[in-house]
Amino acid sequence: MQSNKMSDRLEEHFGPEVKSISIRQTRKGCFQELLGCEASDEFKWFHTTDGKNEKFAESLEESNCLLRIFCGGCHEFDMPVKIDGTNEELMTMNRPMKLPVGCGKCCCYQEMSMKSKGTEMGSIKESFYCCVPRMMISDGSGAPVYKVHPPTCVGGMCVNCCAEGNPCGKGCCKASYEVFPHDQQDTDNGAPSVAKIMKVPKSLFTEVFTDSEAFDITFPDEASAHHKALIAGTTIFLNANFFEADGGD
Repeated sequence: MQSNKMSDRLEEHFGPEVKSISIRQTRKGCFQELLGCEASDEFKWFHTTDGKNEKFAESLEESNCLLRIFCGGCHEFDMPVKIDGTNEELMTMNRPMKLPVGCGKCCCYQEMSMKSKGTEMGSIKESFYCCVPRMMISDGSGAPVYKVHPPTCVGGMCVNCCAEGNPCGKGCCKASYEVFPHDQQDTDNGAPSVAKIMKVPKSLFTEVFTDSEAFDITFPDEASAHHKALIAGTTIFLNANFFEADGGD
């Protein structure tokens, strides 16, 4: 019964008609951040398919204040996603404390698990990498589903900073992560992806004076509601590892 209720809610918000969503972080305030008061992350989730802008959920980080201040982007947290206007859980994400991301990784990988109504949905976890961060999304049984990494160049050895346009022009303040089927062998140098998670600028003031982020997510055409929810949850993982750490430092 619990599993059926989970499926119903995921289908309602990540069903076949849902092609894209936006996850937007609530601005904490520049004075709060300048004083070193690292507040819990809060996000609002919006349906954006066919030009919509309809809020359907909110999520608020649950973590220790001291860990947020002193452990930056690698602190442990839980983050329940609750359906807008209710206290009903859509899904919950848990990230344990692990070594922070760096220029390479061979152990102590960052990871985050996702549940809905107490049922394991899946996880996102770093893989071995050098220079270009690489991650794998798995389902609740541990089977791999998608590979995730930034767009690359130079034979896959470097992140392509110009993938979304000139960083001094239309690509300013944008950063993207490509999503590929887990069995796709060639995922580098502009290889076709099935989905994308892209950090987009909110405003000049927000980008310069706060660490508030916004992400646009496009889903694979044939993805199930379950897999779309895993990709959406991956956005929170990417923010915590690659953008919160920058803002906090």
